[in-house]
Amino acid sequence: MKPSSLVESPLAGALRFDAGTLSSRVRDEAVERRTRFAAPHSLRVGVILNQRAHRNLASERMLPAVSPQLDWAAPNTMGDLSRALARFATNGIDLLVIDGGDGTIRDTLSAAHAYFPAGLPPIALVPSGKTNALALDVGVPSDWTVHDAIAAANTGRIVRRTPIEITREGEDAPSLSGFIFGAGAFVKATALAQQTHRLGAFKGLAVGMSLLGAIAQTLFAGRDNAWRRGVPVGIELEDGRTLEQDLYLLLASTLERLPLGIKPFGAVRDGLKVLGVDAPPRQLLTSFPAVLAGSEAAWLERLGYHRRDFARLTLSLSAGFILDGEQYPGSRLTLARGRAIDFIVP
Repeated sequence: MKPSSLVESPLAGALRFDAGTLSSRVRDEAVERRTRFAAPHSLRVGVILNQRAHRNLASERMLPAVSPQLDWAAPNTMGDLSRALARFATNGIDLLVIDGGDGTIRDTLSAAHAYFPAGLPPIALVPSGKTNALALDVGVPSDWTVHDAIAAANTGRIVRRTPIEITREGEDAPSLSGFIFGAGAFVKATALAQQTHRLGAFKGLAVGMSLLGAIAQTLFAGRDNAWRRGVPVGIELEDGRTLEQDLYLLLASTLERLPLGIKPFGAVRDGLKVLGVDAPPRQLLTSFPAVLAGSEAAWLERLGYHRRDFARLTLSLSAGFILDGEQYPGSRLTLARGRAIDFIVP
């Protein structure tokens, strides 16, 4: 049923969804962007192994010995990670293998740009974490090993993705690189996901349980509960104005496929895609399933569910945000499309 007599949110102008422009862009970009990866005759490989990753804790990892062609590290701290990447860069590598989940990838990419200023080498993923959204998106098998990843350098293809680069005002820390950003209810839903992990639920099951938990918390708590109130967000528009808005949810990603096949950003496409949901969320039981299914019905916009694509977006957040499963303190921050990265897939 389409709601009527709805007042358009002030956020609608900032997060307007141009369906006509999008449809032509989707047609232009619908072809899978895959090309053959030409491996050098003497492939030099660097491996970052997260020994504490979910799958690695339950198995003995068999890695080749360190050699002039292959070097690997199992860092326990960010300092260890930085030293390993510096060594890889100094020695020169043709392929970087990351064995871990989305958090391991985020930490590795965030640190690696300082040591590979001209661009990262091709990357192969070994999805051994509790969440492996990036590996799912680019098409890496869930049972891949380091040996499989290295072998794919000779037989596989390349899928290209651009990460979200996040810079935080007033901080000396390097920019963050990741693929799924969230604020508002997403922060609380991530905490629920951690609880489902402790119950033994991982990957798609954890996503589903977290979504159901978030909806239940929003629907059945009091009218003024923290889930429904949302968080204040300042959005800097292209004309220099700053829009202040309470948002139930702010979600952004550069991935094209998400776990469980959900499509919160609508039609599949590349780029930095954003979903903003006004607080309190309206007609959640009807609207949220439609949003997750990828519906682009106009009534969703009128209810306060806004989609838009950005090349760059500056936000002011008093509350924290999540990037690939890790929570960071709120601040004035800028989200932008990073440099494209080549991922090796079968």
